[in-house]
Amino acid sequence: MPAPEVVGTSAGSGEDTVTRQQWKWSVLAGMASYLDAGSIVALGSGLALFQVYLGLSSGALGALAAIGPNAIGCALGAFAGGRLGDRLGRKRIYKYDLLVYALGILCIALAVNAPMLFIGTFVVGVAVGADVPTSLALVGEFSPSKHRGKLLSFTQIAWNAGPVVVLLLALALSGLDLLGIRIVFLHLFVVALVTWAMRRGLAESARWQSATAAGVTQRFQALFHGANLKALAWTGTVYLFWGLAAGTSGLFTPYIVQTLHAGGQAAGVALSCAGFVIGILATIPFMRYIDRGHRTRRALWGTGAVMQVASYAVFLIFPFNVPVIVANIVLFGIGSAIAGEAVYKIFSQELFPTLLRGTAQGFTFGVARTVLGVWSFFVPVLASAGIGVIAALLCACLVISGVVGFFFMPDTSGKSLEQIEAERALA
Repeated sequence: MPAPEVVGTSAGSGEDTVTRQQWKWSVLAGMASYLDAGSIVALGSGLALFQVYLGLSSGALGALAAIGPNAIGCALGAFAGGRLGDRLGRKRIYKYDLLVYALGILCIALAVNAPMLFIGTFVVGVAVGADVPTSLALVGEFSPSKHRGKLLSFTQIAWNAGPVVVLLLALALSGLDLLGIRIVFLHLFVVALVTWAMRRGLAESARWQSATAAGVTQRFQALFHGANLKALAWTGTVYLFWGLAAGTSGLFTPYIVQTLHAGGQAAGVALSCAGFVIGILATIPFMRYIDRGHRTRRALWGTGAVMQVASYAVFLIFPFNVPVIVANIVLFGIGSAIAGEAVYKIFSQELFPTLLRGTAQGFTFGVARTVLGVWSFFVPVLASAGIGVIAALLCACLVISGVVGFFFMPDTSGKSLEQIEAERALA
C-alpha cells in the first residue's frame, strides 16, 4: 500500500490551497535556480572582457564555459548532490552547498589570473549542481498535489529573475568594463549568503523522513529498470536536447552578438536580458494552467515546442541582425517558458519514488550539463564562422525535445506522489 499523503514538514494544508509557508519554502528553494542561472549569465556577460584581460584564446574560453555552472562542473555537483540528498536528506545538502557557492563566486569576482577564474568557475558549477535537484525535490515533496506544478514552475521565475538582475547590473555597469562584471559577481556572493542564512530555518522533507523511517531502500540500479527507466529516458531526452539550445542562448548571446558584429557589449546584454524578462512574463500564466490536466499540459508543450523551433529557424532564413535576434528572443522566451525546464522540473518530481527523486534528477541534469559542456567548448569556434551551423544544430535539438515531450508525456496531473508511484509500479 502507498504511504499516506504528506504535504509539508509540519501540519499540512488541504490539496486545494497553498499556504504562505509553502510559498516561502518555494522562494527559498527556488533561489537555487536564481543563483544557477545568475552565475551562468554573469559568466556569459563577462566572457569577452575576461578574454581580453587575461589573454584567453577561443579554446580557453570554450573550456571555461565547459567546466562551469552551465556544464561539467554543474553536472558533477548534480550527480553527487542528487544522490546524497536521497541518502542523507535534503537539508544536509542545501544547508552547506551555498557556502561553497559563495566561495567560488568570490574567487571569480577577485580573479587576477586564469587559474583563479577557472577554479572559481568550476567550484560554482559543482555547488549549484548539488543544490538544484535537492531543492526541487523539497518543493515537489511539500507541494499540494493540485498545485505542485504551480510551485515548481515558480522556481522557474527565480531562474529567469537571476539573469535579469545580473544583466541589468551588467548593463548599468558596462562603462566600468571588467570592474562592472566583478561587481555583478559580488552581488551573487551576497545573495548566496543571505539565502543560506534564511534557509537555516527550513525543516527536512516530511516525505523523505517518512520513507526512511519506514525502512524503505532504493538502490541506484533501480533507476535503470521498469517504470523508472522509462521516466529517466523521457525526462533525460527532453531536457538534454532542450538544454543545448537554452544553455547556448543563456551563456553565449552577448558573446555571439559581439563576435558577429550585430552590436556591442551593451546591446548583447540588453537583448539577452529581454529574453529572460519575456520568460518571467510567460511563466506567470503558465503557472495558472499547468495543473489543469494532462490535455492542457500537452497543448502548452506543443505550442511552446513549435515556437522554439521557429526561434532558431529564423537565423537560417534571415540575416543575423538586431530585428532577427529580437524575433529569436521573443519566440524562444515564450516557448521555453511553456515547453522547457519548468515542465522537466515538474515531471522529474512526479515520476520517481521519494528515495530516487533527487538521484534521478541529478542524473538527467548532470548528463544534460555534461553534453552542454562539450558543446560549449565548440560554440566560440563555430560562432566565429557565422550563425548558420549553430542555428541548424539547435533547431534539430529542439525538434527532438518537442516531439518526444509531446507524444510520450505521462499523465500525472493533480495526483499525489504516492498515487503516481503506485500506478507506475503496476504499469
